[in-house]
Amino acid sequence: MPKAIDTAETVYTAEGIAYNIECAGLFVRACAFAIDTAIQWLIIITVWVIQNVLHGGAGSWILLLVMFIVDWFYHFTWEIAGGGQSPGKRLMGIRVVQSDGSPVSMSSSLLRNLMRFTDVFLFLYLIAILCISGSANFRRIGDWVAGTLVVWTSSVRAAGKITDYNLPEHIIPVIPKTPLSYEEKKIVLMFARRYNILGNMRACEIASAWVDKYCGSQVHIENPADYILGIALYYRRGAQ
Repeated sequence: MPKAIDTAETVYTAEGIAYNIECAGLFVRACAFAIDTAIQWLIIITVWVIQNVLHGGAGSWILLLVMFIVDWFYHFTWEIAGGGQSPGKRLMGIRVVQSDGSPVSMSSSLLRNLMRFTDVFLFLYLIAILCISGSANFRRIGDWVAGTLVVWTSSVRAAGKITDYNLPEHIIPVIPKTPLSYEEKKIVLMFARRYNILGNMRACEIASAWVDKYCGSQVHIENPADYILGIALYYRRGAQ
């Protein structure tokens, strides 16, 4: 695609691995937003119709409450539950991710959506249009503040949450030789979140250093990535 519409962005994982992701431009994001807005209004109209049928128009505060919830939490709820994708984004083939390409966190999603009020400050989403059009990686203010990007789904593999169904099927929980500190647990869990992005070869290169640390350099582990993923799965399942 022409650079003025969509472009590639080089990002780095915490392990220093560089790779390219394709950032989604203004047009496709506007289409996704239009679809989501239509769904939001459909929800509100449905509630309004049900309210009038059941209560004869009474209880307008319920409609106001629904409008508030839909307006402020629709995108946040979908981004967390849908792996960075609202229905509109899913239909258009895009998703929200962290700046390093990893899955969007709850705090980042909440922050980027709370910042939507800045996009409509001058009405007609003029600020959002200007920010997305004027930045190299098509970020609006909420993306800058929250450290997020909107990218084509095909350009980044969704790691999602660490569960049995998105880790290799043969991975089993592994109890580390010595208990991990809080920071070490974070590193291991983030490694598992990025595994699909890194690929097994790169992941093994990175994991080999941690295997030496946790097991000792004299111990041979055939697949270091599997070992570290096993530790991540062990802690993800609730080990303290």
